[in-house]
Amino acid sequence: MITQEKQALVDEGIMLPLMEAFYTIQGEGFHKGTAAYFIRIGGCDVGCHWCDVKESWNADLHPPTAIGEIIEQAVEYSKTIVVTGGEPLTWDMGPLTQLLKKQGCQIHIETSGAYKLTGTWDWICLSPKKIKLPTPEIYEVANELKVIVFNVHDLKFAEEQADKVNENCILYLQPEWSKRDKMIPLIVDYVMKNPRWKVSLQTHKYLNIP
Repeated sequence: MITQEKQALVDEGIMLPLMEAFYTIQGEGFHKGTAAYFIRIGGCDVGCHWCDVKESWNADLHPPTAIGEIIEQAVEYSKTIVVTGGEPLTWDMGPLTQLLKKQGCQIHIETSGAYKLTGTWDWICLSPKKIKLPTPEIYEVANELKVIVFNVHDLKFAEEQADKVNENCILYLQPEWSKRDKMIPLIVDYVMKNPRWKVSLQTHKYLNIP
C-alpha cells in the first residue's frame, strides 16, 4: 500500500509505477531493428485477453519510481526511448517526456489511445483495442496505426480505425503471436490486395530478445 504522498506524486506524473526497463531492439512496426531503451509503465484496464504482459495490468504491483531515477538509468543506454505498458497514458506523461527532452532524447510511445494524450512525443504508435476505443484527438497525431489481428473480424476493425487516422499515418497489421501460423497467410493475402497496409511481425520474439 503506497502512502498518500506517493500517490499524489504518481497522480502528478512525478513518480510512475515502473514495471521494468531494459535496453533492447525494437521488434515491431516502423522502427523495428532499432536499438532502444524501453520503459514499461504498470497499469492498464483495457484488458485484452491475448495480452502478453498481463502482469503489467495492476499498477499496485509495481513500485512508484521517481521519473528522475528512471531517466538517469535510461540515458546511460540510449537516447531513443520507448514508453510502453500496460497503458502509459493512464498516467500524466508530461513530466517524464519534458525531462527526457531536456536530455536530448527521441521519445516514442506505444499506446491503445484509450486515455487523454499527454506528453511530448517524436513518434506515436497507436494500437487501438475494441474493448476501449481511442480518444478522438490521438487519431490526428498518430504516426503509425498497428492493429493486432487475432481473427478475421479484426481486419474489419482495422479498416474502421484506418478511416479515422491522419493521411500520413502508416498502417500495420500484426498477427497476434499465439495465432501467427493461422493469421500470417491471411494478413499477407490482405496486404497484397490492400497495399496501403504493411505487415508487422514481432521480430524480437523470433530473435528471442525482450
